[in-house]
Amino acid sequence: MHILVTGGAGFIGSHTLIELYKAGHTAVVVDNLCNSNPLALQRVAEIIGVPAIPFHKVDIRDRAGLERVFAGHKFDACIHFAGLKAVGESVEKPWEYYENNIGGTLTLVDVMRRHGCKNIIFSSSATVYGDPDEIPITEQCPKGQCTNPYGWTKSMLEQVLMDTQKADPEWNVVLLRYFNPVGAHPSGRIGENPKGIPNNLMPYITQVAVGKRAELGVFGDDYPTPDGTGVRDYIHVVDLATAHVCALQAIVRRCGIGIYNIGTGHGYSVLDMVKAFVRVNGVEVPYSIKPRRVGDIATCYCNPAKAMAELGWEARHDIDDMVRDSWNWQRQNPEGY
Repeated sequence: MHILVTGGAGFIGSHTLIELYKAGHTAVVVDNLCNSNPLALQRVAEIIGVPAIPFHKVDIRDRAGLERVFAGHKFDACIHFAGLKAVGESVEKPWEYYENNIGGTLTLVDVMRRHGCKNIIFSSSATVYGDPDEIPITEQCPKGQCTNPYGWTKSMLEQVLMDTQKADPEWNVVLLRYFNPVGAHPSGRIGENPKGIPNNLMPYITQVAVGKRAELGVFGDDYPTPDGTGVRDYIHVVDLATAHVCALQAIVRRCGIGIYNIGTGHGYSVLDMVKAFVRVNGVEVPYSIKPRRVGDIATCYCNPAKAMAELGWEARHDIDDMVRDSWNWQRQNPEGY
């Protein structure tokens, strides 16, 4: 299949490109590079052994730019990663998040349907569950009250895409609800490259380990969890990438609407991750306990059985792989790309 990958120069997008090409697909990347680096695409090309990944520097809000991309290609499907993704920033800049994530996706979907491309895999998030009613979380768990504008954009866009499919059954919509992506490609050539202060746990750990930051702040040690710190479902980014390749099979069989949790089904606390990192890599990570952050919940991990049963997908990397590959990337690239 020939796939449009929006946000393809980003963390998850770049890893997904590798898995797409390994599976025999081809891709074209659209990215405005506001939170990514074109060097990632160059390294992806080197890893998979192609001269270059076709790339257009286009913002998904740019209708004319998207029209030019679609005029030059016949796409079978779109994997849609593009969007602003920093939870804290979304609280400070809600309008920017709604305008970019929702406005951009509306433009993308309209251009897609005008060009007869009605298959989309959407990069959603476990944030749509809010503070979940059940643990582990299944897809039957109702969506909850999101705790930040970023989460609301994911929840709202899920509804937009489901309503689009209901109005036009020619559409196939796959919603992948990610849990917590970590790790990096085992080559160490591509990985998570946050701009400024990291929003996620693992790049903060690796930046402390490499000496870029003095210590890790652990937000809260009084949650009702085994060690008092928050428990999350961390998933290796390569496993997450392969889930998108598997999701293309749902489109081939005309799924209509498919919703899948993409996680390991195991919960690890913040301190579990720190201890695993130190044990596997032999590098100390100083940390201090900080007050809880508003909106954080105690425990969040999924039941991934539906993705296993319907997509034939399962996570294959364990916590040791996650921390080893994260450090391998950071150690080789102390300043990122």
